Amino acid sequence: MTAPPAGPRPRPRAALAMSPDAASAVLGPESLTALSGLCDLAPLPALDDLTTPRARAVLAGVDLLVTGWGCPPLDADVLRAAPRLRAVVHTAGSVRGHVTDACWERGIEVSSAAAANAVPVAEYTLAMILLTGKRVLETAREHRASRTAPDWLRTPRTVGNHHRTVGILSASLIGRRVIELLRPHDFEVLLHDPYVDAGEAAELGVELVGPAELFRRGDTVSVHTPLLPGTRHLVGRDLIDSMRPDAVLINTARGAVVDQDALTDAVLAGRIRAVLDVTDPEPLPPDHPLWRCDNVLLTPHLAGSQGNEWRRLADLALSEIARWTSGEGFRHPVRRERLAFLA
Repeated sequence: MTAPPAGPRPRPRAALAMSPDAASAVLGPESLTALSGLCDLAPLPALDDLTTPRARAVLAGVDLLVTGWGCPPLDADVLRAAPRLRAVVHTAGSVRGHVTDACWERGIEVSSAAAANAVPVAEYTLAMILLTGKRVLETAREHRASRTAPDWLRTPRTVGNHHRTVGILSASLIGRRVIELLRPHDFEVLLHDPYVDAGEAAELGVELVGPAELFRRGDTVSVHTPLLPGTRHLVGRDLIDSMRPDAVLINTARGAVVDQDALTDAVLAGRIRAVLDVTDPEPLPPDHPLWRCDNVLLTPHLAGSQGNEWRRLADLALSEIARWTSGEGFRHPVRRERLAFLA
């Protein structure tokens, strides 16, 4: 006998599980009003400690948790206190910090706003590819110091973005978005990702290469690999030392994906340049030599969603909650079997 269609769910009870600061930043008054239109929302503040009497009282009746930065782990003890919990919608990227094995074993549905967070990271990456190709940052610094007009007809032929070769390390959500943003520009795009085959590479419009070739040929190499046990120091000394003179390494992924000692040696020697939105640790110690290196641009993990970009995270989460409450299922589900490949 065929089961009837799922249809809309009864109006669920929801709660915010994240730091109060994250809740205030990401979920403004309009977003909270929209969320309250979809669910019976537990009163604020958001839950950032799931062991308190108040948290346990809320968890006892909750069907949906809307999580964000600062959410504690949803471990077996928390789930015992939340017998009705059926779904988690995360208003940021990675769910590794709070969605535990106990969640998957319970069969809890999980969604993430990682696709929304990928947009500003990819935009930052594109901007840095274009700026470093024109040596904008270095030239601006020299111009400020000299306060004279340069002889632009003597510009080295290595400066510029015409037929520049860009290497993308990993076709993650962000890596794919960067590839998409590069299409209107006059670049040759290389990709290394062991999980992408030749057919998919052709669809993406990139040349699939091994890691050694990616680093050897790239004028710019952009790192988009998640930090997993197998990817720590994936970008090691051999790859860094193989980069062509004046090449640029951009890292918006995680600092520990790159062997930072090897990178420091390369940039201090003046062989390559780097744009680092992430380091290991974050921030670097005050006396670290990268702070004083003119070949390096350091930014404080700002490529991801900030300011008005938080609204994009909230809107995606609200869209997912609307789909879930109507019985459609998530458009951006997180699958347990895919966690080995996700940040």
